[in-house]
Amino acid sequence: MINSRAIAMETLLAWEKSHDSLDQVFENSVSGASLDDPRDKQLVMALVYGVVRWQGYLDAIIQKFSRHPLRTMKPLTLAALRIGLFQLVFLDRVPESAAINETVQALKLSRQPKWITGFVNGVLRAMVRQRVDLATPDEAAAVLSHPAWLVARWESLFGKERAKQICWINNTPPVLVVRVNTRRIPVDDWLILLRENEIECERGLFAPEAVRINNFQGSVTSLPGYEQGMFVVQDEAAQLVTPLLAPFVSGGYLDGCAGLGGKTLHLAQLVPEGARLVAVDPSLKRQGLLKDNLQRLGGPEIEIHGGTLQEFAGQSQGVFAGVLVDAPCSGLGVIRRQPDIRWKRSMEALQGYKTRQLELLKAAAVLVERGGVLVYATCSIDPMENDEVIAGFLAEHPEFSTTLAQEYLPEAARGFCDGNGFFKTTPEQGLDGFFAARLQKTMKRAE
Repeated sequence: MINSRAIAMETLLAWEKSHDSLDQVFENSVSGASLDDPRDKQLVMALVYGVVRWQGYLDAIIQKFSRHPLRTMKPLTLAALRIGLFQLVFLDRVPESAAINETVQALKLSRQPKWITGFVNGVLRAMVRQRVDLATPDEAAAVLSHPAWLVARWESLFGKERAKQICWINNTPPVLVVRVNTRRIPVDDWLILLRENEIECERGLFAPEAVRINNFQGSVTSLPGYEQGMFVVQDEAAQLVTPLLAPFVSGGYLDGCAGLGGKTLHLAQLVPEGARLVAVDPSLKRQGLLKDNLQRLGGPEIEIHGGTLQEFAGQSQGVFAGVLVDAPCSGLGVIRRQPDIRWKRSMEALQGYKTRQLELLKAAAVLVERGGVLVYATCSIDPMENDEVIAGFLAEHPEFSTTLAQEYLPEAARGFCDGNGFFKTTPEQGLDGFFAARLQKTMKRAE
């Protein structure tokens, strides 16, 4: 019989040792465990992602009830306590007895000595007996379950109340948002198809091709039209970035940091027929996934180049009407979707991202034709990776100037732009946190 708690523990331990994302570690774990019943996979997902979201809070509670400091515990022991406590506090449909017994049984399956299983059993049962003491701890970082440095950073940038609000939203599961592939099916027709399958859905609030799927807990691949390429998963904020390359002309377009290709594929829907479309990414794995998605969604041919954007710029024999630099970043705007990010970032890392982002923009600059558009984007809400990067780039590249992003956005989304014309969203708006700047290269050569 499959013990979902044991799989969850193994997943959490693998994530802590790995440099891979939680999403990737989770998929590797559940595929290796052969979870045939969707309910088992859903429980493992709830446990793993819930523990990572609330890790700071859970650890503060565990420390109150344990006579041993957390730093001296075996990783498996701490994982078991976190999983057990998460069930007791957050999973109302799991009986207390099942939460404790199944967690302890998972430890036994890992052949842990009796004193460890007894310790975990005792701590969890003490928590049940003294539920009044499970109240939220006083320490702000523990309450909000984000690293103390990040809470302090956001308080300095946004104020205490906004920082608290962002943290709370990050700790809630996000709504599934997709972009409909209008080359295959109109948005309204796909909504009808979903409702015929009794799937709760609605149009997006800001992006014209967005659909929000509420309370969905199954696999994305099980949604109607997946195999036929009718949609791709993409948050509304991300969907609003690619149109900033408008107006779309018959020239070439480059996605300089293509990744899995969400924005590349969106470009394929937007560019006129016959336009050249190029995607650059150094990862063979991501290139393969992009090719798979391209085959599923269809559309115009896309040239896919390996290597870095800097390498591509050094060997390229042409310029483009539009270049998108969706730069590698801290991901601090998408913590709600990727809760592990918060625990694997630092202030030092932010500075490192900024340096790399400037290098990418400099490489992209030579690839933009005169009069062409350069769009810089991140999924971060930190100005160090956003406003400061643009300021640094413009100081060295006077041939570029900023243009107002709101002029290229749907009317409902124009309020997301600040006084500089930069596109900015945050989790408070029900969107991923994104930044985008639209830059244009002068038509004249520098004297």
